[in-house]
Amino acid sequence: MSFVIPAPAQASLPVAGTTDRFPVRRIYCIGRNYADHAREMGGSPDREPPFFFCKPADAAFAVSGETPTEWPYPTMTDDLHHEIELVAAIGRGGRDIAVADALDHVWGYGVGLDMTRRDLQAQMKAQGRSWEIGKAFDHAAPISALRPACDTGHLALGAIWLEVNGQRRQSGDLSDMIWSVAEAVAGLSRYFELAPGDLLMTGTPAGVGAVTRGDVLKGGVEGIGTLALKIV
Repeated sequence: MSFVIPAPAQASLPVAGTTDRFPVRRIYCIGRNYADHAREMGGSPDREPPFFFCKPADAAFAVSGETPTEWPYPTMTDDLHHEIELVAAIGRGGRDIAVADALDHVWGYGVGLDMTRRDLQAQMKAQGRSWEIGKAFDHAAPISALRPACDTGHLALGAIWLEVNGQRRQSGDLSDMIWSVAEAVAGLSRYFELAPGDLLMTGTPAGVGAVTRGDVLKGGVEGIGTLALKIV
């Protein structure tokens, strides 16, 4: 068999401390998974059923943990927002996964940013259309090197934070999640059959806001790692 055009490269992320790579199959995101962020976005902080959206696999953009990696400002927006998140990497697939078993399907974790063209997202909301144009653009998921869960453990609490140009913008704790990682993985598996290589971005705490060219973003999740990027 041969392809009629060159096959696209496999999207992947580095594994911390090794030369290994984690192949990315799909990127799923859970919306409004911290009560304070739900409030700031005009939503309910109640424990309503989780909702999910996607980014393309090749939106995954590997960034450094210390020295800021240059990250390109996207087209067609004047209101680009940051959303710091814990990223769960799926190592074993399945569907209709029980909450009690869900963490057995998580290979490891990283730190990510759900970058959002907020103006385009708002336009789509107002017109009753999909958010995709605001969430699924090129390089829309900067993510740190991943660390295996056998090294980090499965964290139920720990600080999550983001600074822009040295000023703290977002602060929260993993324990503030409305839906835990296990619950989110289980819920997602009812809508999609999960497979090795899937990523789940698990939501962001309050404090999201606009960034522009020249800004330096540094953030992290306690027990997992950090990321750093400069918007160019």
